Amino acid sequence: MLELRAMGCGYGQIRALDSLDLTAAPGTLTALLGPNGAGKTSTMMAIAGHVQVQQGAIWFEGRDITRASPVARTRAGISIAPEGRRIFPDLTVAENLLVGGYTRRMAEARAAEERVLDLFPRLRERHRQRAGSLSGGEQQMLAIGRALMAGPRLLLVDELSLGLMPAMVDVCLAALLSLKEQGLAIMLVEQNTQRALEVADSVTVIASGRMMFQGSGAQARANPDLVDSLLGLSGHGPPAD
Repeated sequence: MLELRAMGCGYGQIRALDSLDLTAAPGTLTALLGPNGAGKTSTMMAIAGHVQVQQGAIWFEGRDITRASPVARTRAGISIAPEGRRIFPDLTVAENLLVGGYTRRMAEARAAEERVLDLFPRLRERHRQRAGSLSGGEQQMLAIGRALMAGPRLLLVDELSLGLMPAMVDVCLAALLSLKEQGLAIMLVEQNTQRALEVADSVTVIASGRMMFQGSGAQARANPDLVDSLLGLSGHGPPAD
């Protein structure tokens, strides 16, 4: 479904990622891991069309989308739940969801909203509540739900567990696994390496903008010390952004 071919991306003269090859298939969860400043978020934002691709190409469902706009990528079937959630705090849960469905007809958006509320019953309970008054976990559910409103076939989730209680992480991961079982391709950036490895079908580790490891989830789970060393968990990894 998704194929990055020697993709490099960055900001003006700054290269954040260099020559990454990566694929993601329908019904799989790909974990993208790395220390702070590795280029994970830049990779996700480049796939979504918000960061400039400086080399290589991005293909999605057999089409080269390297130069496609973010809106065109959304319409093609790519959605992102960004780092920091970036919900609209002064809008209600319902209004945030409808913003996520802006590329669709109203009837389609309403149907998508019902599917989101079925996936996250807590959002149904908070439907008319201001998004800024939600807990961190509820806001993460809303960010994922808003991304789902466009009807994606590829869902990008950046830093799922950041600032969340373990119970809320469990709820969000369970939702992602349910979506995967329905055939959605998911790419997950996650700081909690253990939780990411538990659910990943494939794992890519990047550091300082370069790929350091790529393999199946089973291979990564069988070599946790290797993954930890590549992530710089001893405290000697690259500095944060």
